[in-house]
Amino acid sequence: MSADYPDRIRRARVYDVAIDLRVGSPSFGRAEGATLTAEGGEQIFVPRGFAHGFCTLEPDTLVAYKVDEFYAPASDSGLIWNDPTLAIDWPAAAREVVLSEKDQKLGRFADFKSPFVYEGP
Repeated sequence: MSADYPDRIRRARVYDVAIDLRVGSPSFGRAEGATLTAEGGEQIFVPRGFAHGFCTLEPDTLVAYKVDEFYAPASDSGLIWNDPTLAIDWPAAAREVVLSEKDQKLGRFADFKSPFVYEGP
């Protein structure tokens, strides 16, 4: 990483999670997570049909996304971070979690009607 990047970017860490939402998939509803760091340069590819969420592990963390389509607010949805069905082992205590107003209103996986269908390997 270039020396002209601010120190906070070199220290940034997130716990990143992807959840398979493709109906009929062998891994439907399964969540996988990994710690990504600016220092290590790790990345995660989240394909279409998967939910994506993350938890910042350092102050002033900056996350960049690359997506395959323009943002469509009418299609925007999500799942509540602490859904008991998904049982994601987030690396933060519930009392420390700070959510946006939008994220506070998200529903549970059991109530989610997925528009995605598994089409095989």
